[in-house]
Amino acid sequence: MLVLDLALKSLRNRAFSTSLTVGSIALSVALLIGVENVRVGMRESFSNTISQTDLIVGTKGGTIQLLLYSVFGMGSPTNNLSWDTYREWAEHPAIEWTIPYGLGDSHRGFRVIGTNEDFYRHYRYRGGQEITLAEGRAGSEVFDVTLGADVASELGYGLGDEVEVTHGIGEVGFLNHEHLHFEVVGILDKTFTPVDRAVYVTLEGIEAMHFGWEDGAPPMPGDEHTHEEVLAMDEIEITQVTSFFVGTTNRRDVLRLQREINDFEGEPMMAVIPGVVLNEMWQGLGSAETGLRLVTIFVVLVGLLGMLVSLYTSLNERRREMAILRAVGAGPNRIVALLVLESVCLAAAGALAGLALVYVLLSAGQSVVEAQVGLFIPIRPPGPIELLFLGAVVMAGFLMGFVPALKAYRTALHDGLAVRV
Repeated sequence: MLVLDLALKSLRNRAFSTSLTVGSIALSVALLIGVENVRVGMRESFSNTISQTDLIVGTKGGTIQLLLYSVFGMGSPTNNLSWDTYREWAEHPAIEWTIPYGLGDSHRGFRVIGTNEDFYRHYRYRGGQEITLAEGRAGSEVFDVTLGADVASELGYGLGDEVEVTHGIGEVGFLNHEHLHFEVVGILDKTFTPVDRAVYVTLEGIEAMHFGWEDGAPPMPGDEHTHEEVLAMDEIEITQVTSFFVGTTNRRDVLRLQREINDFEGEPMMAVIPGVVLNEMWQGLGSAETGLRLVTIFVVLVGLLGMLVSLYTSLNERRREMAILRAVGAGPNRIVALLVLESVCLAAAGALAGLALVYVLLSAGQSVVEAQVGLFIPIRPPGPIELLFLGAVVMAGFLMGFVPALKAYRTALHDGLAVRV
């Protein structure tokens, strides 16, 4: 305890250099643990976006691409599936429910998704939570629109407001469906998933917007269907969907059903299992994660080396201090223990300060990050990896402390410091 007390008083006596050393270690540790928290939060956010969906079905292409544009609103679909094909598979005896998606339009940079009541009935996220409404009702009529929580808050929309949809998925569109307008009838509760940043219309609404687009080009001015003409129609025939989600009657049928869909000869299509594709995506990103982690580890090592340099270069200034200790009976071993303890205290203080800094930044920036990039980083107690990092930093400080300590040991033995009081 006497050596520890001496170490703390010695560090307090050099408060400025001690603060700089602790600060550099704290920033390094905060970066290391912060990157780990972001990595885990990103994985959890992606994994929690969709739950209890057995298959996602779309046109043939990349499996990750299908997952990204169907679930995360990233990228564009390569083609659509016919409505007849969708209905054929929706009535398959192994399928309990489906959720059709029609993509390809946007509103002020937010993805517009055409779907039906099955979305509100069957879509699940974060361990089986249901989609719920904060205001209004789910869209069911042709020109009804239901907004995600972020869309409503960022654009300032409320119930009864009119929404104009743009063809394409860019933030600025040049082909607006100006002849038709949608009315906000509902706003969804916050989910912290891409659902919050989407605009949900009916499949009939998607079809109505694209009347006259059969050849891929918009109709000539004056040939568009007006809002009143669409409402006067007895029935709007749905011709295609982009993808659809599948829930099976028995989970044991998933692989067999996936194989049947992939081998379907009527139309090129494929089915993917969301969890499997997510694992493929993380494996592809694994090298990037490893590289980022190595960079942060080297940053921590640089901070610890700064501590080592600070202790080593201060030895000449502390020759008188060590001489006094030798004069009052402190042996070389006690001086070694003093310097090692100083190193451990610096490393431990920096590690704890870095951990505290991470949680302060997470608390302050969680809502900002979620609003700006749609990434929800949960605030959770330190896990085994974080504790392992902290222990490794303290251990590294302990080992590095022996470098200046050994020099002080040799000095105490051979330089005759005891007489220089």
